Amino acid sequence: MTQLGEALGLLDRLVGFDTTSRNSNLDLIRDVEAWLAAHGIASRVTLDAEGRKANLHAMVGPRVAGGVALSAHVDCVPVDGQDWKADPFRLRREAGRLIGRGTSDMKGFAACAIAMMPEFAAMELQRPVHLWLTHDEETNAAGAWRLVTELEPDPLPGCCIVGEPTGMAPVIGHKGYASWDVAVTGLSGHSSRATETANALHAAAEGAAFLARRARLFARLGRRAEGFEPPFTTVHVGTFRAGSILNIVPDRAELTFEVRTVPGDEAEAVLAEFRAFMETEAMPPLRAVHPGAELRIAPRSVLPPLDMAEAAPLTLLVQRLTGRNSAGRVSYGTEAGVYQRAGIPTIVCGPGHIAQAHQPEEWVAESEIESCLGFLGRLAGTLVE
Repeated sequence: MTQLGEALGLLDRLVGFDTTSRNSNLDLIRDVEAWLAAHGIASRVTLDAEGRKANLHAMVGPRVAGGVALSAHVDCVPVDGQDWKADPFRLRREAGRLIGRGTSDMKGFAACAIAMMPEFAAMELQRPVHLWLTHDEETNAAGAWRLVTELEPDPLPGCCIVGEPTGMAPVIGHKGYASWDVAVTGLSGHSSRATETANALHAAAEGAAFLARRARLFARLGRRAEGFEPPFTTVHVGTFRAGSILNIVPDRAELTFEVRTVPGDEAEAVLAEFRAFMETEAMPPLRAVHPGAELRIAPRSVLPPLDMAEAAPLTLLVQRLTGRNSAGRVSYGTEAGVYQRAGIPTIVCGPGHIAQAHQPEEWVAESEIESCLGFLGRLAGTLVE
């Protein structure tokens, strides 16, 4: 079977597993483990604390430091409420498009990387190729954070390529991403006796207004990083839940917010400012009436920004291998920032386009799968020198 045929067959298999982040990914991981084993390639599967999610790490070539890691998350976003023409977990081919949930984000790259592993294994590599498959990138990146703690005793790769959909163009920078759940509890009562209550909605709404002001401040005066759209850090309150009927003072309010940072800004600084405002301005009126009023803030997801230099060796290598003379920056987050923070130079480059990711009738062009395979083949050629 040709490399393209093998990759398409693997993509068909990968799409067939409903690895929506709320589900387990174990069936997919075990299937890949068995496929690699049938080709003589050993892999290590590690489970999360609940035993429902897993990472896979395989390596071919000499067990030495250096070489390259090919990284892909295998979870995907839900299809609920989306208008699909057919089963989103069965791959369809229409007019050069490969349609199915996760084809672009990012099972297309995963299929290419897996398909190439036997070819890599047959080469006289001087440096190794690692394959990393992770869980939960779409929610909290728990798989990537755990993977970097589990790399030892294996030698560290010299660099990493995260195959998120970029149209096979190198991406050297992306915004950081962090999000939090916020809950305020107060004291309920009839609205005619509001002075005897602690209105949780009021406090949470003050917090949401503070975040909106912070967002406007970033837009007016914040650090600029050209290449991003928008070129400044953004703050966004995405959900707000409180109250049941008008004449009952709500004793609980919840909101979620996110911060997408350009390199040089820190989401934790925004969190610290928010917490300080809530503790000094919004919560004291509640606690004056009800000392048990609480503010709880819990992290949802943290993805560090990626910031690779335009003249970095990895940037120049990927430009040469893809035939591109430039490298871009994007506003969405990836696991690349996790790997870079762990000390591994990392770049983003993969088949598909972000415009198709998370959409109904998600697709990747078959021609881009073929381009990705060619890129990986040329990459392996640099490891035999």
